[in-house]
Amino acid sequence: MVEMGEEIIVLDEVYKIFGPQPRGRAFDLARSGMGKNRLQAVTGHVLGLNNVSFSVNKGEIFVVMGLSGSGKSTAIRTVNKLFDITYGTVNVDGTDVQQLEGSDLQAFRRQYMGMVFQHFALFPHRKVIDNVSYGLKVQGIARQAREDAAMRSLALVGLDTYAQSFPSELSGGMQQRVGLARALASDPDILLMDEAFSALDPLIRRQMQDEMMEIQGELHKTILFITHDLNEALRIGDRVCIMKDGAVVQIGTPEEILTQPATGYVAEFVQDVDQGRVIQVHEVMQQPAPVSTDVSLAEALSKIGDRSGAFVVDDSGSPTHLLTSEDGIRAASMGTAEVTPALRSDFDRCAPSDCLNTVYAAAGRGLPIAVCDDSGALVGNLDPTQIMEEMGRVEHLIDHFEREVFM
Repeated sequence: MVEMGEEIIVLDEVYKIFGPQPRGRAFDLARSGMGKNRLQAVTGHVLGLNNVSFSVNKGEIFVVMGLSGSGKSTAIRTVNKLFDITYGTVNVDGTDVQQLEGSDLQAFRRQYMGMVFQHFALFPHRKVIDNVSYGLKVQGIARQAREDAAMRSLALVGLDTYAQSFPSELSGGMQQRVGLARALASDPDILLMDEAFSALDPLIRRQMQDEMMEIQGELHKTILFITHDLNEALRIGDRVCIMKDGAVVQIGTPEEILTQPATGYVAEFVQDVDQGRVIQVHEVMQQPAPVSTDVSLAEALSKIGDRSGAFVVDDSGSPTHLLTSEDGIRAASMGTAEVTPALRSDFDRCAPSDCLNTVYAAAGRGLPIAVCDDSGALVGNLDPTQIMEEMGRVEHLIDHFEREVFM
């Protein structure tokens, strides 16, 4: 996750209405609260964006997710003014984009933005290097300089050895990587990616996601990414904006979207998501409560309380042994009064940033897991029962929303 910093893209109270008179009665009705379907039935106009406000921070991957007709692609097209807006403001790095026209708009797009489309949009008669460098050629960059830039971006996506190939000689996934390289060649501050991986097979799509996140780790671009796939959104996004019928429903981190759905609509989406791939250990772990070997076994068990166990740590704070309630009670029943005979060292460790699915196997042993930071110090206890409780939270939320609907 990136640190949230400067806002580089800001949409504020944006409306986009499609139709012959978008600023007339249809706009007045939309502002008064009329929804998309009703507005179209009454006025014949389509409400593409309904009072949309969100901001994208510099260096983050901000994902706008929604089904067909949700307004997600309309939103991204206002950022580079492929669509004029009906009302509101779209600000990119201090510039009101919607006020730009002609050559000023073209120059702004070239300077700040690269765009990756769902369909590769490559020139079939041009070699890969010429496709990647085409935007630089349009800008008047000298041949050697633009080819050097193209080779650098092709190397980033692992295709520098295919520079002299034609698009028809590449697979679909490779062609999409050429599209990504083309967007990166001019070194833009912002990448706009509209359903960039949607046309790819699932395995290739996942590989492209991995590659994009690897590249992002190196370049730290600001990425506005559009998708209809919630799994993709939660996997790659630093934050996710869910849209429905042209309006924003919820904005949050993947963990917030998954564990704190704001509406029944969002809850229905997340119920089929593999929560273990998104929820991180630090979201569910307990604060550590180490026990000491200097106290009696009875005192140690009292400190454990209703937890299933606690760790013994060394002088540096690293866990060395585990005392479980079960082992402690068994030792006490056999007349042991000291802690040491009841300790065990066969416990598992994980990091706070690990996803729950990485600790499933360890949790299956039924023992508390030591959550340690980069230095090895104990920062949390992860009880297997906590994992199961967290995994059931969304189902309870869905039930809650459903009861609200029918009450």
